[in-house]
Amino acid sequence: METKQHPGTLCVQAGWTPKKGEPRVLPIYQSTTFKYDNSEQMARLFDLEDSGYFYTRLQNPTNDAVASKIAALEGGVAAMLTSSGQAASFYAIFNICEAGDHFISSSTIYGGTFNLFAVTMKKMGIECTFVDPDLSDEEIEKHFRPNTKCVFGETISNPGGNVFDIERFAQLAHKHGVPLIVDNTFATPINCRPFEWGADIVTHSTTKYMDGHATAVGGCIVDSGNFDWMAHADKFPGLCTPDESYHGLTYAKSFGKMAYITKATAQLMRDLGSIQSPENAFLLNMGLETLHLRMKRHCENAQAVAEFLESDERVAWVNYAGLPSNKYYELGQKYLPNGGCGVIAFGLKGTREDAIKFMDELKLICIVTHVADARSCVLHPASHTHRQLSDEQLREAGVAPDLIRLSVGIEDVRDIVADIQQALDAAIK
Repeated sequence: METKQHPGTLCVQAGWTPKKGEPRVLPIYQSTTFKYDNSEQMARLFDLEDSGYFYTRLQNPTNDAVASKIAALEGGVAAMLTSSGQAASFYAIFNICEAGDHFISSSTIYGGTFNLFAVTMKKMGIECTFVDPDLSDEEIEKHFRPNTKCVFGETISNPGGNVFDIERFAQLAHKHGVPLIVDNTFATPINCRPFEWGADIVTHSTTKYMDGHATAVGGCIVDSGNFDWMAHADKFPGLCTPDESYHGLTYAKSFGKMAYITKATAQLMRDLGSIQSPENAFLLNMGLETLHLRMKRHCENAQAVAEFLESDERVAWVNYAGLPSNKYYELGQKYLPNGGCGVIAFGLKGTREDAIKFMDELKLICIVTHVADARSCVLHPASHTHRQLSDEQLREAGVAPDLIRLSVGIEDVRDIVADIQQALDAAIK
């Protein structure tokens, strides 16, 4: 009987199992194309009758090994790497939605994703309704329509740090015959596995903690294999009716639990091409090998920093689920008992200019358009990542004008706290 391996082992070992004489370390298959002996072999690949490699835009051995590792970590049946987290979010929705369809999203999500759903996908004829995740079940259910195809949320929202009630939203989605898609970027499968709470599909910006070193942009979609597409065939014609671009093949019938990722790869990646480069996948794999070690340190450091901020009279508020006083503490204990992530949202007493001055005074902690890597960094979302949103949209997304997003790294926490202390002293008299 196969022994179930723990996450730390999967981080190091999953995905790549070399045979005799093969490289111990996952190689970079830096090739656009792959050779076959005859035309028939290639034809069978194009018809999805055989598995194999023929063009890196669709699949590549390096990418597939890393995708398999992430699928193993999440407890899914299959995964697909994308060129960015934004591409993963788009593909995850577009794989089951088309013009005239509708989906529901938590309003407290990353600003780039909010804009993708509210503006860009609307131009494609796909409408998104944003709901406050704190609404009652009855109020949320009012937003489901006959053409609603899925529900979307983030395990820990970026930048607000709110914890998503996965189990509750999974039950609501399933009651209406649609899957729940969860962006698990901030928690990572080390601290939360959404499939265990009823989620059906998971997305990641692998650019963040998975890579961990700010070296490679990337994304990933993982399918649990648990959603029964054929049971709701009328809602999902793309999966449950013949695809004429593949000689009338029906994904749900031909591929079973692999249908969702097969369609995303064979159809969306074929046509849209947002593939992750093999070299970036190689760098991502290097990051994954230490993910379980780094997440523990990120969480320990962030907890100490959050406690320091909460105790400083110059700080107006702190949102970090690890604080017993926090609104999301109980949800955090349920879904994130070993810690959430290293990202803290907080605001200072004073003006918006005081917040800017505080960030400008930081020495160790850098202002960068990034989050969730080994180095501590800081950002003012209303001025930077979320500046495309109106004040109303900012409030809807849970982003206060004074919100500072602090991403606590894996440095010695004493030095992180000392840098915050001196910046507060210089900025607020």
